[in-house]
Amino acid sequence: MSAAPARPAGDEPVQLLSFGCRLNTYESVAMRELALRAGHSGVILVNTCAVTAEAERQAAKAIRRAAREHPDRRILVTGCAAEIAPARWAALPGVARVIGNGGKLAPATWALEATPGAAAEAPAPRPVTDFAGRARAFVQVQQGCDHRCTFCVIPQGRGASRSVPLGAIVGEVRGLARTGCGEVVLTGVDIASYGSDLPGRPRLGQMVRRLLALVPELPRLRLSSLDPAAIDDDLWRLLADEPRLMPHLHLSLQHGDGLILKRMKRRHTPEQALALAARARALRPGLALGADLIAGFPTETEAQFAASLALVERMGLHFLHVFPYSERPGTPAARMPQLPTALRRERAARLRQAGQAAALRFYQARLGQEETVLMEGPDRGHTEHFAPLRLCGGPAARHGQLLRLRVTGADAEGLLAAAPAGEG
Repeated sequence: MSAAPARPAGDEPVQLLSFGCRLNTYESVAMRELALRAGHSGVILVNTCAVTAEAERQAAKAIRRAAREHPDRRILVTGCAAEIAPARWAALPGVARVIGNGGKLAPATWALEATPGAAAEAPAPRPVTDFAGRARAFVQVQQGCDHRCTFCVIPQGRGASRSVPLGAIVGEVRGLARTGCGEVVLTGVDIASYGSDLPGRPRLGQMVRRLLALVPELPRLRLSSLDPAAIDDDLWRLLADEPRLMPHLHLSLQHGDGLILKRMKRRHTPEQALALAARARALRPGLALGADLIAGFPTETEAQFAASLALVERMGLHFLHVFPYSERPGTPAARMPQLPTALRRERAARLRQAGQAAALRFYQARLGQEETVLMEGPDRGHTEHFAPLRLCGGPAARHGQLLRLRVTGADAEGLLAAAPAGEG
C-alpha cells in the first residue's frame, strides 16, 4: 500500500509527497487545493502513513531528501504517522510545521496566517473539483475506524468512524463527472461501516444506490477495500443489478487461517470468505476479486501460512496486496511472540508470487474478449475488472476516453490490445 512517490520537481507552488492508501491520495489532492486557494507557494506537503514501519521509513527518507534538494521550500508534514508521533516528525530537517489529521481538511488550517494548533476539527472534506486531472478519481466517503484489529494502529491516527453526508458526496462526484472524470472510487478507512454515525444510519449500499441515481452522468463507480463481515443487502443487490458499479471487489481478508484471524480480532472466518466469493460470483459472473493479506503475523506457523496460500486458490483471488507483518507500537499484536523479520519477508514474497500467478491466469483468460477500458493515458488504462491494459500500436487514445478494445495479448503486467473496436 505504501510506496515512495516521485521526488518533488519543477516550479509547482505546492508539491506533494503522498504515502499510503487511496484515502491519503485523496486527502493530499484536497490539501493541495486548499493550500493553493489560500495562496501558499514554495511548499512541499508530505502526507505520511503509519500502517507499516517501512511506510514511515520511506516518508522520513523523502523528507530528508527534500530538505537537501529544496532548502528554500517549507516542508509541511501531516498524515497518520505524524498524528501519532508529531514531535518525531517535527524534528526532521526542513520541517516547518506538523499538521494533525483532525484539521488538515479545514480551510482555516491553510490560511497564510494560521498557527499550529489553531484549526478546528474538519467535519467533512472540502470537495475536490479536479482530481489532479486524472480520469479516475478518489472520493472520501468515510474515515476512522471503530474496530480494534490487534495489528492496526490506524484508529490512533484517525479516530472513530465518521461518514461524509450524502449531499457532500453527490456534490463532489457531480463536479468531478462534469470535468470529464470517467470513474470515481469511493474510499475511506472502513467504507463498509458507512452511515453508522449519520441520522437514520444509512448503509453503504443505500448511499451508493442514491449516489448513482443522483449523478446519472457518472460512467463508472468503484469501491475500495471492503470488510467481508459488513457487506449489506443493498450492496449485494447493486452488485447484481447496477452495470455502472464495476464488477470488482477488493476485500480486507488479512489471512486464511481461522485461529490467526481470531488473534487479529477480525470479524470473519475463512469459511465466510469463501461463501462471500461464491455469492459475489453468482450475482455477477466474471467478477474480479482482490484482497489484502498479511504474512508473518505473530505465532503464524508454516501450516497457518499455507492456509493463506490456499485461500488464494480456493477463493479464486486475482489481485493481491501483500504486506509482511510490521509490529506497531501500542498494538496488542506487538506484544505477541514475533516471527523473525526475514521469515515474514520470505512468506510475503511467496504470497506475492502466488498473487502474480493468479493475476496472470486472469489476464490470459481475457484473451480474445472485448473490454471497456477507461484510458488514463495515451496508451494505458483499466478495464471494468481493474485489469491494467496497454495499447500496442495505433493512434493514441484521448485521456478519459472509454473505449471498447479486444484483448490481443497478456503478460505479467496486464492486458494488451491492438486497436479500438469502437468507443464505449
